[in-house]
Amino acid sequence: MNKIVVGSEEWCALPQLGIPAIKARVDSGAKTSALHAVNITPFTKENEQWVRFEVHPLQANGKTTVYCEAKVVDRRSVKSSSGKSEKRYVVRSVISFAETTWDIEVTLTNRDSMGYRMLLGRQAMSGKLLVDPEISFNLGEISPNLIEQYYKTHEKQASGLKIGLLASNPDLYSNRRIIEAGQQHGHEMEFLNIKDCYIKLDGKNPEMHYRGGRLLNDFDAIIPRIRPSITFYGTALTRHFAAMGVYTLNTASAITQSRDKLHSLQMLINDGLPIPTTGFANSPLDTEDLIDMVGGAPLIVKLLEGTQGKGVVLAETKKAAESLINAFKSLKANILVQQFIKESNGKDIRIFVVDGKVVESMMRTAAPGEFRANIHMGGSASKIKITAEEKRIAIQAAKTLGLKVAGVDIIRGSNGPLLLEVNSSPGLEGIEGVSDKDIAGAMIEAIEKGVKRKKNK
Repeated sequence: MNKIVVGSEEWCALPQLGIPAIKARVDSGAKTSALHAVNITPFTKENEQWVRFEVHPLQANGKTTVYCEAKVVDRRSVKSSSGKSEKRYVVRSVISFAETTWDIEVTLTNRDSMGYRMLLGRQAMSGKLLVDPEISFNLGEISPNLIEQYYKTHEKQASGLKIGLLASNPDLYSNRRIIEAGQQHGHEMEFLNIKDCYIKLDGKNPEMHYRGGRLLNDFDAIIPRIRPSITFYGTALTRHFAAMGVYTLNTASAITQSRDKLHSLQMLINDGLPIPTTGFANSPLDTEDLIDMVGGAPLIVKLLEGTQGKGVVLAETKKAAESLINAFKSLKANILVQQFIKESNGKDIRIFVVDGKVVESMMRTAAPGEFRANIHMGGSASKIKITAEEKRIAIQAAKTLGLKVAGVDIIRGSNGPLLLEVNSSPGLEGIEGVSDKDIAGAMIEAIEKGVKRKKNK
């Protein structure tokens, strides 16, 4: 068979994926091929793993979208040209060059920051192509008119809202579910990686930019789901979106307040909400009094910046408590010392509040030998019916901190329910796993109401 001579860039087609024309960078230095894909969602079809994804096949054009489905043939780590390793889904498709077709494997990844929506690697070229790097489009150009004909039916029509999910990991269950729920409600959903956003501060014309220089100026709403380690930057972005007139499901100030455990507890008790007795001190000189203040050992020591049960330690004796507190203080770590509620028996309640209403609740039970009930720490979950008082506390806690979406954690003490903390980015996997309710859908409905209220002001 005669090999096809191609240049460093060529038009090709992926007919099985419904892509009639896409400009590819032909790179014999790359082993694997890659296709630009966003909103990648795995699902099961006839007991096999598949993925749904969206392809923007044209450079600098986010409106033309091809919706694809393909069977997953592998999931492998691929190192990009920048040296960053990323785990990608691998799918198989027919590729077409100059009326010649063959099967290739492509990895799915977001190539927004790259010049080409497709990279053709040497595995896909082997035995089929010869590359002349000094030429381009040896197989011919495709006219703009023909491209327009190809993709006329793939132009997105404005039907719902344009909603951005501002987060760090598109593969997290919660993030995938929110994207899916938004699409089911007829909205255009886009995952925005926090680290790839940057801002222009300008009193007259504030702007949000995305990697590659794209201007993010057409969003109706943003859902911020910010990891604790990047709270400062994530809330700065959220605040800037709000300054641009974009509705944010949780505001930057509400997220910041909830992340500061000490500040949030002060706000909650000032609103009359019950919490376990808690102590805070800057110096280790009064460690003994601090321990006595919360009822003695056993007691809980919490790092102020901890999350998902990390940075939470049980000190079972007074000596252990003294050593632990002094060790943290010597590292200049900010900690809370909190009363241990023994009767909770390793259980707590996560109450999911959306737009001022309780949408679901679950009981979390700690793994054997563990006192923390967090799902991320191996805890198990079950659906539970909460009391009227627990419901009141949860709704009031979310309101106090100004959160439209909140995961409120409560324990049952001998004298009634006690509020532990309020999470501004609660995970969905545990609670949707024990419930038949569409929690992600409730979040999207809250956005619809919020945007409507904002427009009617």
